[in-house]
Amino acid sequence: MVSVTRAVFGDLPLGAGTVEKFQLQSDQLRVDIISWGCTITALEVKDRQGRASDLVLGFAELEGYLQKQPYFGAVVGRVANRIAKGTFTLDGKEYQLAINNGPNSLHGGVRGFDKVLWTPQVLSNGVEFSRVSPDGEEGYPGELKVWVTYTLDGGELVINYRAQASQTTPVNLTNHSYFNLAGQGSPNIYDHEVTIEADTFLPVDETLIPTAVPLGALFTLCGYERLMCPLPPSDCKRLKKAGHVSSMYQLCPAQCLAYKVAPVQGTAFDLRKPVELGKHLQEFHMNGFDHNFCLKGSKEKRFCARVHHAGSGRVLEVYTTQPGVQFYTGNFLDGTLKGKRGALYPKHSGFCLETQNWPDAVNQPHFPPVLLKPGEEYDHTTWFKFSVA
Repeated sequence: MVSVTRAVFGDLPLGAGTVEKFQLQSDQLRVDIISWGCTITALEVKDRQGRASDLVLGFAELEGYLQKQPYFGAVVGRVANRIAKGTFTLDGKEYQLAINNGPNSLHGGVRGFDKVLWTPQVLSNGVEFSRVSPDGEEGYPGELKVWVTYTLDGGELVINYRAQASQTTPVNLTNHSYFNLAGQGSPNIYDHEVTIEADTFLPVDETLIPTAVPLGALFTLCGYERLMCPLPPSDCKRLKKAGHVSSMYQLCPAQCLAYKVAPVQGTAFDLRKPVELGKHLQEFHMNGFDHNFCLKGSKEKRFCARVHHAGSGRVLEVYTTQPGVQFYTGNFLDGTLKGKRGALYPKHSGFCLETQNWPDAVNQPHFPPVLLKPGEEYDHTTWFKFSVA
């Protein structure tokens, strides 16, 4: 049994509208979502002692979400993650997007889907938000109708994203909640045990755009040993080209891996078996994760990730229909934002598991398709399942 209640959360400046809060409650979960950015503002889960804590970073008041802040709990789009140099070409026409993250466009631009008021509709077990993104919004082509639905099923929060376009446009939607299974306001996530079901990931450059794999990694990547590529290195004409291997996979008869995809085997990105995050970052001298992990190709529901907090017993499992998940460990949090109950959010005080398409996919023909055409429907679902172990 799920109850849904509705209340005013606050008013936007200059009479721009009223933001509402929707509280979804089951016997295991309580989730608060507001109509500004379809934002999850609270998510309460009990620990093994039966004590409930709020597990998401965020603010108690609307003003917190209107200030500059790192997408706490929001739906981001029209295209989540980064687009290199904020440009892409469709049907011979180049589109220039807003640049809002170094040299790139991030999470839909300056005023993405996280910074707009959505229209809500209450459901028996949740809430559906909708909006129309007009042609040219943040530089993107075509009008886009979007629906985001949150529903509860016992200990599972289900988020479904649908979209329809009037002309061909890239679409990539996700939720940007920051979790801390010890409870929001806890100082860090170092005692969290993380598993990600991915054999490959995307290396990135200094601006966090996927980058070509160095030539030295080619033998492992092509799988002459690992994936049984029929071409020995001596026969591969592209091996003689210095620098990058960008054309290698177009010619490889095995087509074993897409351009710029690297195996996690033997690297800090091998999270297929549980690792304790703090020890893992220390062992590999890492600043943190902000990387796309490539999930096995299927549009069906599949297991993606598991996070366990031994102290509370809380477990989060993530399932999705998306081809990737961006694992982010709050590397850019700096303790300057004051959140719920006066909490400060320092570096590594929350983690995100952003299920989505791969970054910069609109500029990478070998990545999973990101273009939505008229007459098609974008339709993806992610399940966040909470339990106690």
